[in-house]
Amino acid sequence: MSTANTESMQLACPHCHSLNRVPVARLAEAPACGRCKRPLFAGEPFELDAATFDAHAVRSELPLLVDFWAPWCGPCRMMAPAYRQAASVLEPRLHLAKVDTQAQPELGARYGIRSIPTLVLLHRGREIARQSGAMSLPGIVQWVGQQPSVH
Repeated sequence: MSTANTESMQLACPHCHSLNRVPVARLAEAPACGRCKRPLFAGEPFELDAATFDAHAVRSELPLLVDFWAPWCGPCRMMAPAYRQAASVLEPRLHLAKVDTQAQPELGARYGIRSIPTLVLLHRGREIARQSGAMSLPGIVQWVGQQPSVH
């Protein structure tokens, strides 16, 4: 994980979506949001919508893994527990979020989501990698670990 400023990075709160400047050396020390005082790493994915998406995908300096899914999708529901567990394994290297493409069709269209579930890894607004299809916990962790922006 590299940052423009190697001493601190800006990251969005998964609860109130405000931006926080956090020393990189303290990311693993359970930092709290300066605004809402809740943990910046909750150990579980958080929901994003069109209003909150860019705070995490563009303005935050922490990589973001997004699960594009829909409630009617069987493979999406099958993968949900593994994705939830992946948050506790992969944080604080990245945040994990979920976007319901049925409720947020504009975000699905923006990223050209053609099948679900689709995982998209973003860093500072750029798509780094994409993987379609349900994955197990080891599969998610291994796939993320292969991406250069998450080290």
